[in-house]
Amino acid sequence: MSTSRFALFVDLENCGAKASTLLNILEKVKIRGDILLGKVYGYTDRFSDLKEILLSNTFTVVPSLRYGISQKNNADILLVIDALEVAYTNPLIDSFCIVSGDSDYTPLVGRLKSMGKFVLGMSRSEVASSIFINACNEFQFLESVNSATRSVRPKKGQNKDDPLDEVALNKLLEGILDEQDADEMYASELKGVLLRLRPDFNEKNYGCPGFGKLLAKLSEKYGTLRIRNDSYNVLVSLSAEPAPGDDTPKITGENWKNLFAEQLKHYKDDGFARVNPSILKADIQSAYPDYTDKGIGFKRFSDVLKQLEKDGLLKLETDGQNNLLIRML
Repeated sequence: MSTSRFALFVDLENCGAKASTLLNILEKVKIRGDILLGKVYGYTDRFSDLKEILLSNTFTVVPSLRYGISQKNNADILLVIDALEVAYTNPLIDSFCIVSGDSDYTPLVGRLKSMGKFVLGMSRSEVASSIFINACNEFQFLESVNSATRSVRPKKGQNKDDPLDEVALNKLLEGILDEQDADEMYASELKGVLLRLRPDFNEKNYGCPGFGKLLAKLSEKYGTLRIRNDSYNVLVSLSAEPAPGDDTPKITGENWKNLFAEQLKHYKDDGFARVNPSILKADIQSAYPDYTDKGIGFKRFSDVLKQLEKDGLLKLETDGQNNLLIRML
């Protein structure tokens, strides 16, 4: 499997500028390849909690100088100029990640694609332009990126630099495998991606002399990884069988409201003030595969949202294009 080499450009205003969101963006890109260059735009002192992340990932910071009404356009133009300069002068970089949903970047995406570059777009759902989304080779909503990586965040009281415990490590490996196009992945490649995400990773921290032994241990203990030997190679994939002791709660007519409220709280805690309803439904279906609107007593999802609004758990709004949005309360 060839490794993509990314240039990452982040509009801080668009991503919400929370440390957890920026870490999730980095994780998502590192699963796909190496980040050779990173730049953030719109930095001010109010984003000082991002300093450690920006420094440890060798980001270049473009500050926000507030002058007149053209400030946002200035940042957009700088991003476009920088991206094109990299595309023309750095042949090592074959992929670009642009964290912004602004349709103004669509011509940039078109030019990058015409040069044979892969373009990954990311944005909050409430500001993502459908034109920009469709122009990218791949697009992901930041709310979904946060949901997918929430399970491997440090637990309360745990230092973020401490090694992952076995459960978190197993979840991280599941996430890496789930992002791959192929059904299987060589163990050596899987370890390479893991080291991009956690450079401090060491099998010996888990009592195993080698990565293959660790995979076998996790596979036997949790049942979500499948290990297969092919000549002298070890191949890893996600198991089609349910994990032993899988106690994922089922969503029912009795508990659905609490489960929706919990998901809405996650969005709010992650810094998302408003989200597209499709994001909420997709995350609920991902967490509870048995979910259907009729299964909890409603004819359609819009009726579910109206009931949640009536119960004071959210507020339904529309944007300038008359798109329905959920506002967290």
